[in-house]
Amino acid sequence: MLPILLHVAAAALYAGLAWHFWRSRWRGPALDQPVAGIAPLERGWLLVALVLHGFTLAHEILPGDAVRFGFSAALSLILWLAIALYWIEGFYARMEGLQMLGLPLAALCVMLPAFFPGQHLLANVDSPAFRAHFLIAMLAYSLFTLAALHAVLMAVAERRLHRGRLTPLFAGLPPLLTMEALLFKLIHIAFALLTLTLASGIVFSESLFGKALPFNHKTIFAILSWLIFAHLLAGRHFRGWRGRQALRWTLAGFAALLLAYVGSRFVLEVVLGRA
Repeated sequence: MLPILLHVAAAALYAGLAWHFWRSRWRGPALDQPVAGIAPLERGWLLVALVLHGFTLAHEILPGDAVRFGFSAALSLILWLAIALYWIEGFYARMEGLQMLGLPLAALCVMLPAFFPGQHLLANVDSPAFRAHFLIAMLAYSLFTLAALHAVLMAVAERRLHRGRLTPLFAGLPPLLTMEALLFKLIHIAFALLTLTLASGIVFSESLFGKALPFNHKTIFAILSWLIFAHLLAGRHFRGWRGRQALRWTLAGFAALLLAYVGSRFVLEVVLGRA
């Protein structure tokens, strides 16, 4: 009963914070005010939600000596890391607006393991190579999640700007060039981690099974995502890609990455009913 209560409490806090930010920044008279940063009390409640969310992940992923990691736990962990990174990054950079995109998603994902408890057990969890591979992969996923949310926010702001309907709320956001610089900062770091993920996956597979990465859906979509982001960064560096073109490639790369593990596990667990 306690794990269910933790899921509900964390989801309620995320949803309550999303409602609070919407009410205080995104509706009515708030639209005529410049965007306010996150207040200390709001930051404190978000930290409480992250702690509760962390407890649900510990119960779901580490039920005993084994490590259980299905698609629902993967989504929950990715959003938890993304919100945690947002909480930390908020001390150093202006990331206002992302809370209205990330918090509702976090409220949804924290409840997923309660409805879709994963039965997929990870093998070789005692291997240092696997642990490094897993940690790097999750960090890459979470940073790309932040980048995708950031790209959506930029796309909305850019569309309002072109239509001449930029409310004070959006006008209070950092300039688009500043937001774009932050977006590519996230993508550069995440791309480096994704490269390490693929490289560590090859090393891990070679050391345990004597062969390179298996040629399956997960590997194909992971490599496809790497190629998309490599193409985006090359276009940015050599051709100065920006604006909508950069945002489209960002979202396409994130969609391919999401299909790599989460999508394949969803098909196996929910569609095919296999662990």
